Amino acid sequence: MPPTPDVLPAHPVRPVVLAAAGHDFAAYARTHWSRLVVTARLLTDDPGAAEELVRRTLVRMCARWRRVPRNDVDFHVRRCLVRNHLRRLRGRRAARRRAVVVLRVWEGLADAEIAQLLGCSVGAVRAQARHGLKETGAEPGQLREVFTRAAARNAVPSEVPLAELQTEGRIRRRRRLAVASAACVALLTPVALLATDRLGGGAQDGTSGAGPGGGSRQATSPIRVVAPGERVTAGAGVRIWLTADGAHWSVPLPGDDSDRPLDEPGVSLRVDSVTGGFFLSGLFHGLSGEPGRVEVRTGDGGTTTAKVLVLAGSPGWGVWYASTPLPSKNVQALLSMGGDDRVVTVYDDSGRVAARSDREWWRV
Repeated sequence: MPPTPDVLPAHPVRPVVLAAAGHDFAAYARTHWSRLVVTARLLTDDPGAAEELVRRTLVRMCARWRRVPRNDVDFHVRRCLVRNHLRRLRGRRAARRRAVVVLRVWEGLADAEIAQLLGCSVGAVRAQARHGLKETGAEPGQLREVFTRAAARNAVPSEVPLAELQTEGRIRRRRRLAVASAACVALLTPVALLATDRLGGGAQDGTSGAGPGGGSRQATSPIRVVAPGERVTAGAGVRIWLTADGAHWSVPLPGDDSDRPLDEPGVSLRVDSVTGGFFLSGLFHGLSGEPGRVEVRTGDGGTTTAKVLVLAGSPGWGVWYASTPLPSKNVQALLSMGGDDRVVTVYDDSGRVAARSDREWWRV
């Protein structure tokens, strides 16, 4: 039960992280059900909608429980809960501000944690918290008391529908596996035909420098396979992570790449201002497997080989990034390119061009 107002601590009580229970979904659901329902009621202000939100969240988590990092379960559950809530609302600005206030005041999360959870910048979180608190007309301490009273008044203990959650989770997981299996068959068929063609007579398309005897082979891109939600420090102040619904940056630009269709061939390019220059990165997608090489123009007439992040078992899309920031003059040179020059080129493992960035990417 949440603390009563007369014994309210200086900071909200954080949920207990299960250590002894290990990575067992049933134990996690039983222990955290009541707490999640309270948080959902503060988000929705509707008891019925709150329990339904938590139920949907835990069904989703059950379906992909094996892929959730053991030391980051709370983050993934909170993220799924809040994003499921925000996704259903049309006018998301007020709901997003309320979510920031609840996460900050009730859950006791730091601004950086909230930014990673929502996939936005720390500055955006602070601005939303400022507006949200202004709309409530209360100080954080007063608002914490209001939340505590609301939780104590509304948090009638309800039994976690564990059997229902696990049954729906298994059904959802089987559907995802069926879709993934069909996609693998579709991807492996052309790869097998290509391999047969190369074994039978080699490439006949005039591609040079891509195989044995075709000149010097270019360096391949370093590829790192990451778990869903695993944070990778890619540059000065930049962290990148991948989840089933796309790629996420700790310094996002307007128009998050997570909304791009991952089944269509292409590669995006984004430029973030960081300490020491500009950080170049983007999302590649629609490939029949992992890229062999991702080349990025450096603005001084040369190119660099980017690094690549992919999810285990999810070939065809991922994130590329240049590990060294570009100075301002180089980025200006890239902006002034004309004709059909492209900044980013993705090659497949045979050396053929698989995707190029948009020619006028800076105007998008």
